[in-house]
Amino acid sequence: MAGIPDVEENPADGIVPAVELDRGLARRLDRISLRGISAHGHHGVFDFERERGQRFVVDVVCWLELDAAAHSDDLADTLDYGALSQAVVAEIEGEPLNLIEALAGRIADTCLASPRVQTVEVTVHKPEAPINADVADVAVTLTRSRIRD
Repeated sequence: MAGIPDVEENPADGIVPAVELDRGLARRLDRISLRGISAHGHHGVFDFERERGQRFVVDVVCWLELDAAAHSDDLADTLDYGALSQAVVAEIEGEPLNLIEALAGRIADTCLASPRVQTVEVTVHKPEAPINADVADVAVTLTRSRIRD
């Protein structure tokens, strides 16, 4: 279906969404990445997590067409990543959730609210997760795309 991304496996880059064009040819989408967005949130299943909160770190990769922005050099033709980073911080600092899976889904929905974004990958890191093991990081990654017509 025209304009809706499919996911192709590319060993060099990992998952790469593509847009199906009118003649059945696939054109790869461009991407904007924001890595290490950090904020204090109160997400978790334990009462002490809800009370004290902790640091969460989020990585976002948005796939979209950037040809217009590459030619126009105009912010109106791209995704404002400054505004997106503020929206991600607002989600981290927002209404507490039990699971980082749910937080990642909420952030993915925020990213897909931009009509320019076709596919998004969101990774939520919970580096201070309360588990009884020596673990450097706990993270969940979700990939979401627009619904096909």
